[in-house]
Amino acid sequence: MKLTELLLAELDRENERSRKALDQMPEGKADWKPHERSMAFGYLSELVATIPNWVAMTITKDELDIAPAGGPTKRDALTSKADYLAALDKSVAGAKDALRGTDDEFLMTSWKLLAGGRTVMELPRHIVIRDAINHLAHHRGQMTVYLRLLDAKVPSIYGPSADDKSFG
Repeated sequence: MKLTELLLAELDRENERSRKALDQMPEGKADWKPHERSMAFGYLSELVATIPNWVAMTITKDELDIAPAGGPTKRDALTSKADYLAALDKSVAGAKDALRGTDDEFLMTSWKLLAGGRTVMELPRHIVIRDAINHLAHHRGQMTVYLRLLDAKVPSIYGPSADDKSFG
């Protein structure tokens, strides 16, 4: 199996899992945090919705500076569950298009993460993409804890939950 096929299949599976979590978001809780040092629920949910953009970026750009001289770029505000789900659809579509437009040889080439112009990581693109998908799963796991603490339904992700007895 080609790397591109493997990554597309994994992205499809993770998309459905993310959709189930985002679909349980209670409205009006974007600023809620379980602890003062925790990230806000809205920001965490935005990560779940938009991390697939990182797949496309890893393919279409050679590097990312997470602390550029001009400051971070402005993002569109997500304010409703529908916004988060639409952002997920858009980010997954872009990731899939990028994966379909590349090949395994290109995925073996190097990609860099910079901070203030300094290289902090340089890895083959296929590894960066897998790390992005793992990062998505990590933040989605955090999101399900937030859902529980907000007394919202926790969906079945990799198997049954207390609220959803299905196997995905």
